[in-house]
Amino acid sequence: MMLRIGLSGQRYKPTRKNRSRTRALLWRVSLFAILAGTVWFSYKQVRTYVSQPQAVLVLGGAPVREVFAAEFAKEHPNLEIWVSSGSNPEYSEWVFSEAGIAPERIHLDYQAVDTVTNFTTLVDELKARDITCIYLITSDDHMRRAQVIGEIVLGSRGIAFKPISVPSGRDTEPIEKAIRDGARAVLWVIAGTTGENLIEKLKGHD
Repeated sequence: MMLRIGLSGQRYKPTRKNRSRTRALLWRVSLFAILAGTVWFSYKQVRTYVSQPQAVLVLGGAPVREVFAAEFAKEHPNLEIWVSSGSNPEYSEWVFSEAGIAPERIHLDYQAVDTVTNFTTLVDELKARDITCIYLITSDDHMRRAQVIGEIVLGSRGIAFKPISVPSGRDTEPIEKAIRDGARAVLWVIAGTTGENLIEKLKGHD
């Protein structure tokens, strides 16, 4: 590539040596980025593995998740359970009561309107309670999207999570949903909004 420099009309042609240096620099930067990403991913994996969950977060959307969570809570008697926009209170309370779960362990929250807000409406409450690791319960077909959002929203508050999937018999959701909601989660971390109003407007024009 020929480049014009100054006002003299002279042209500069990159030498083979300069091109080699540029390629070497790009290679080093790329290698550093890969190594940094690998170290960070490994750290996250180890941290999640060794962390002991202090609570359970159940994402609403299917009554079977609460039934599963009630049985799970019996096996983890020291954990409190948050259910984000699940079934109506009467049904949820009945499910946990039938499983013998004390009502003071259950926190029913109905602020969320979708999967992204399942996380954003509760993450600061979890943080305020000094919770650093949770069990995340949702359906298996929904888990990929939940994990993407969780890594961003929970991760922004230093909260790790261990996914617990509830069998649904359905195929995993399209990856486009995970990408879209991942972008909304990033927007929330940066600007404090999830863009749910924009999503509703777009749906209205479908």
